[in-house]
Amino acid sequence: MDTSTALLLLTAIAAYLLWFTFILRSLNGPRVWVLLGSLPGLIENCERMHEWICDNLRACGGTYQTCICAIPFLAKKQGLVTVTCDPRNVEHILKTRFDNYPKGPTWHAVFHDLLGDGIFNSDGGTWLFQRKTAALEFTTRTLRQAMARWVTRAIKNRLCLILETAEKESKPIDLQDLLLRLTFDNICGLAFGKDPQTCAPGLPDNGFASAFDRATEASLHRFILPEVLWKLKKWLRLGMEVSLSRSLVHIEEYLSNVIDKRKLELLSQQKDGNPHDDLLSRFMRKEESYSDKFLQHVALNFILAGRDTSSVALSWFFWLVIQNPRIEEKILREICTVLIETRGDDKEKWVDEPLVFEELDRLVYLKAALSETLRLYPPVPEDSKHVVADDVLPDGTFVPAGSSVTYSIYSAGRMRSTWGEDCLEFRPERWLSSDGTKFTMHDSFKFVAFNAGPRMCLGKDLAYLQMKSIAAAVLLRHRLVVVSGHQVEQKMSLTLFMKNGLKVHVHPRDLRGILATMKESPALECNGS
Repeated sequence: MDTSTALLLLTAIAAYLLWFTFILRSLNGPRVWVLLGSLPGLIENCERMHEWICDNLRACGGTYQTCICAIPFLAKKQGLVTVTCDPRNVEHILKTRFDNYPKGPTWHAVFHDLLGDGIFNSDGGTWLFQRKTAALEFTTRTLRQAMARWVTRAIKNRLCLILETAEKESKPIDLQDLLLRLTFDNICGLAFGKDPQTCAPGLPDNGFASAFDRATEASLHRFILPEVLWKLKKWLRLGMEVSLSRSLVHIEEYLSNVIDKRKLELLSQQKDGNPHDDLLSRFMRKEESYSDKFLQHVALNFILAGRDTSSVALSWFFWLVIQNPRIEEKILREICTVLIETRGDDKEKWVDEPLVFEELDRLVYLKAALSETLRLYPPVPEDSKHVVADDVLPDGTFVPAGSSVTYSIYSAGRMRSTWGEDCLEFRPERWLSSDGTKFTMHDSFKFVAFNAGPRMCLGKDLAYLQMKSIAAAVLLRHRLVVVSGHQVEQKMSLTLFMKNGLKVHVHPRDLRGILATMKESPALECNGS
């Protein structure tokens, strides 16, 4: 190497180090390495990613910035990530400057093959049109009634039978898997009126469900790779891109058959009056003429949103309740109090049918316990947005156009500044009025489990309906015990699954002790005393 080349190389290295030092001064997050950025920290903490983010946010006062790749021209744009859980910043991103923080091109590209331009994968006018159309349907009482019918049928004819069998045979079950199957059947019924029966006794395989799982996993895998790399793999038909392609063919064939059959049924409905109250049929009845591809994406978007979220939340709920017998007893006292008033003292009538609307609405403490679960273990722990134009967050953080902003839903529920010194405790009472009789919802920018602002979850009420119905049915009939030695750990993915599932033994529920204490102290203790 001649002298001029060596000097040029040394000059380049010196210039890079000066630039790198300047970049470091503007970042307050985890350690950033030369060229590699914060990647080493991400890899080191990949098994505890959400806790690592939470630790960093606590140390930085609720917001930090880091550099995924410490390369000039990329670091201040695509490589820069702002992470926050400050309620003021969350409100700014999700509401005040909503138009400046769309899902963005990366998210859209990753999920486009599976979800197209559906409501959960679109921005701007495309999203707004679908949002308005769907909002009209979700406000109707008939949709809530339809959901109740699917949930009641699934609990009575499937969930209860499977749990009773496990109880009689003294065999442990994976409750997370069972709940995933149950909510998948329910959301498919609500989305397009067809029951895949994955939660039937024997837990049979279903081609559509398997294809949907493979397609979702393959789509999520794209987030790990640079866009140019996974697009190259797609073009060359390599790795999980092959699985995605095959799964999409299966999904399209399945839904095409459903849509073709539904069109014929809706035509005959005008003559014989057979109603279809699923979302797909509601979209097909509208005056607008939608393509079959659009209708497929409507169904798939709502399945993706409604399936994993409720089942994952319920899994963490049951695990928390098992760890907290005092809270389990208070939930049971509330259920028994309601059922005594609505069905009398005959306990056989309590388990004949799942609870109905009016009974579920009175379960205030149960809703508080579910909300507390969502605060600590939100099904979607992190979400990201693309920054369209330069902006300054309310806490003074500058975010440049082209960068991304991640708001940590997991961390938002675990900040002492927001929830107090007991923020890590499972305490449903924080959701109740001072006298313990009414449910009190916290500010949606502090409790972001259902999103907030214009993209607030349309199915929030349906989710509570399903979760309360399933939770009440299981706890009323059975006592669950985690299998000895079973490790409950978080799975690092876009959804907060339990890595090893939730293996439990199922025992019969004996309510005699609960009823005896109720006679001695009839007032329901929901005030934390």
